[in-house]
Amino acid sequence: MSRDHHVGLIVPSSNLTMETELPRMLRAREERYPEDRFVFHAARARMQHVTPEQLKAMNAQSERAAAELADARPDVVATACLVAIMAQGPGYHCTAEDAITAALRAEGAGAPVISSAGALLAGIAALGAKRVAIITPYLKPLTQAVVTYLEDAGIEVVDSLSLEVPDNLAVARLDPADLREHYRKLDLTRADALVLSACVQMPSLPSIQPVEDAAGIPVLSAATATTFRILTELGLRPEVPGAGRLLRSETPPA
Repeated sequence: MSRDHHVGLIVPSSNLTMETELPRMLRAREERYPEDRFVFHAARARMQHVTPEQLKAMNAQSERAAAELADARPDVVATACLVAIMAQGPGYHCTAEDAITAALRAEGAGAPVISSAGALLAGIAALGAKRVAIITPYLKPLTQAVVTYLEDAGIEVVDSLSLEVPDNLAVARLDPADLREHYRKLDLTRADALVLSACVQMPSLPSIQPVEDAAGIPVLSAATATTFRILTELGLRPEVPGAGRLLRSETPPA
């Protein structure tokens, strides 16, 4: 019997990628498991430039966005701006997820809540990785905030690369194929996994599998990790063809 799974997304107003890469992965999964279909509902929070001030202001809009999504009675809700959460300090994804959950419950919606920040931690854990290298589109101070967040969670960041693109629309227009060369600038000698895009706005999906094949270690992104968590929260096999080891059926849920 076919089932429609309703996925609620809280996205920055300038995000073009979250509503592209996640549906693309889940449509690919539908081809393998046609009984499970996915329907997307998005609420937006204003943010144009990736600065600490705009990120904090965007976070303040999450409960309003959650209340709007509650009206659609989603089966799961994902909030999708990794750095907006990580820039608030280690562990903040728990605070953000709790606040969104409370807003949903106040409107009578029982959907579980995930964040791209928490999902990245869960994805790294599911791969059994302890040491990672990361690529971000952020300015170096925000990349350092991501490094600090990961290391507070017990994940060693052995190397990082900042592309230093502050305009969020410009981030969405970066060519994902360029990541196939960018990753070569990283020292992966000690890395257990590579986070090819520690940002749901920076496109990376077309390069996940090619870079994983070339690098010889698991490759994931904020978007593939969010997809992994959406599927596991829905009680579905976390499998998407061609999206890296995290989304192969042999990867156990975190």
